[in-house]
Amino acid sequence: MIMKKWMTAVATVVAVSALSACGGNKNDPNRPYKPEGLVMVSPSGAGGGWDKTARSIAKVLTDTKLIDGAMTVENSPGASGAKFLATYTSKDVGNDNKLFVNSPPILINNLRKEGNSPVGYKDVTPLAGLTKDFGAIVVKADSPLKTMGDLVNAVKADPSKVSIGGGSSPGAMDHLQAMLPLFKSGVDVTKVKYVPHDGGGEAMTALLGGNLAAIATDASGVSEYVKAGKVRILAVSAPTRIAGVDAPTYKEAGINGAEFTIWRGVFGPKGMSKNAQAYWSKALADLNAKPEWQAELKTQGWEQDYKDAAAFTAFLGQQDAQVKELLTALGMAN
Repeated sequence: MIMKKWMTAVATVVAVSALSACGGNKNDPNRPYKPEGLVMVSPSGAGGGWDKTARSIAKVLTDTKLIDGAMTVENSPGASGAKFLATYTSKDVGNDNKLFVNSPPILINNLRKEGNSPVGYKDVTPLAGLTKDFGAIVVKADSPLKTMGDLVNAVKADPSKVSIGGGSSPGAMDHLQAMLPLFKSGVDVTKVKYVPHDGGGEAMTALLGGNLAAIATDASGVSEYVKAGKVRILAVSAPTRIAGVDAPTYKEAGINGAEFTIWRGVFGPKGMSKNAQAYWSKALADLNAKPEWQAELKTQGWEQDYKDAAAFTAFLGQQDAQVKELLTALGMAN
């Protein structure tokens, strides 16, 4: 009897130890955290702003040994990030080793009427805000459209003949970027021909292929194409001119109230352990101070805009209210 009880006790200890080795109970917020199989997800195809951000973060975190082991990048495109988020919030709850990058679409998709996503930033764990960028309206270098005024006039004359593309679905970020300056210029945006693509890379390919008159995208993502003489930027959504970008602001182009900031940050899953949150908060804070990250910011043309988890969460709440107001004004709110 004594031997039987002893063996039962040993078996229980072994089982508990095995459970702890596997990360413990995923419902326990105080469970231990072991970094392994680290993944950063870009919820889009290759070549766009999310993809570049995810790869830059993973590279610097790995190269500077701010994390234990290497971090790989996965692309998970579809519906401007909504497809990935739906899967992530249902299948990766408590997966402390799988993070993702996002920007205004995590708010927009949850608030818009068309293609509404039932999940948003409150269904994941905000870890840090890292960068900010601005929108840009871009045309081919040989386009007859030389200014924003030319584009506005062309759309007003016959919207069916002016195809404007973006790397997101209708009602999502690139669509809003494209419509906002037109809306503020008195254009009936419900008649504008917007052509969605799965990511900024695909939208750029369509523009260069002559399938679009213009695209709405992020200013930093087109710098290499501008330098190569393939495209021109008609105007940017920044409040003042962007250093190194030879293009006016919307306000300079005679369009008021069309400023738009593209922030980017890192998120973890819902149910993330406290230990994992502390680990990633420190890693991302340390990343922000690394010269390798500063070099990456300069190379990509991003502006540093670090916010810790608490500040980032508060910022998201403010942005959520602003996006809802914008969508309501455009008749696209849920």
